[in-house]
Amino acid sequence: MSTLVHEFRATYAFMERNANLVKRYWSWELVWMVYSIANSLSVSFIGMGMEKISGVSAVDGRFLVLYLVIGTLVWRYLSSIFYWITDVIGMERWEGTIEYTLMAPIRRVTHMAGQTLWAVLYSMFFTAIILVVTVWMFDIDISNANLWGGTVMLLAGSLSFIGVGVMGSVLPLLFPERGSQMTHVIIAVLLLVSGVYYPVEVLPAFLQKLAVASPATYVLTGTRLALLDGTPTRELWPHIWPTLLMGLVAIPLGLWIFGLAERYAKRTGKLHRNG
Repeated sequence: MSTLVHEFRATYAFMERNANLVKRYWSWELVWMVYSIANSLSVSFIGMGMEKISGVSAVDGRFLVLYLVIGTLVWRYLSSIFYWITDVIGMERWEGTIEYTLMAPIRRVTHMAGQTLWAVLYSMFFTAIILVVTVWMFDIDISNANLWGGTVMLLAGSLSFIGVGVMGSVLPLLFPERGSQMTHVIIAVLLLVSGVYYPVEVLPAFLQKLAVASPATYVLTGTRLALLDGTPTRELWPHIWPTLLMGLVAIPLGLWIFGLAERYAKRTGKLHRNG
């Protein structure tokens, strides 16, 4: 029991450190918040603009706005989790603590647990603010939306993106100079094939096959059903279970891969502070 309490305290310590980093760089967080809100609104206004661009009055601009809003918010949430986790090494290098953290007598799963719990809480809070601003800006009626079902879909999708993020965090560890930039390739491919701003069906056949392997595809579909159609939570199960299965596979696999990369980095002297 004492060992378990110690691990929980260590996990909370990593969460508390991230909270302190956010408070220290609060001005950057404010800039990122304003940028995210502006970006989300810009994408959403495309829905209203389609009526003007197409010149077809039959185009339902309000529906397109909701479609794009949900895609933008879900993607903002999932990508935020991904970047918080993949930046675990870059953050240590930035703070000059990479040697102390990775050489400390602490389980790596404890370290990653603190990082991932903070990523989920921070991303959920961040997304909620953008949602409130977007609903106010477009006067969106969410009275018929299944908000609980949408939240369940986001939490289910979190597991798979945590696993993908842990795998992606290996790149900054192995490639100090360009590893952080390389993680953008992963998120860009997922953005392309997951149907964030358009239905997956419009993609070429080979990309549609990749979409099946993207957890974001199921999260986006399920969340849109919950928020646009008010689909009951129990009927979202066909979209929930694939993300849970991907998470159950990706998280242990990611930790195993990170362990291999960490031992290699220690053996080859890659735990230096400057990339």
